[in-house]
Amino acid sequence: MVDPDVPSPSDPHLREYLHWLVTDIPATTGTNFGNEIVSYENPRPTSGIHRIVLVLFRQLGRQTVYEPGWRPQFNTREFAALYNLGLPVAAVYFNCQRDNGCGGRRS
Repeated sequence: MVDPDVPSPSDPHLREYLHWLVTDIPATTGTNFGNEIVSYENPRPTSGIHRIVLVLFRQLGRQTVYEPGWRPQFNTREFAALYNLGLPVAAVYFNCQRDNGCGGRRS
């Protein structure tokens, strides 16, 4: 799960930010049965509307996947090439933006 709009959609110079990485998910189950390489981190955009993208690749078999040394400037294409994952089999995204404060209405 990555955010390609970090730190802002108008200046995404830290793209992609890695929020979550799970491998070895059996085809008939969910992510709970996979191997969590990078733990989930909530998206927390500071400005603008960010796209949060989940990408699914098919692994040819179980393999050792190493944790990337960083979350900012993760590169999904390079990661897929490194582990011979080929093209994604599925992808979905949702929009996320910062909450503008809390409490009731303001006049």
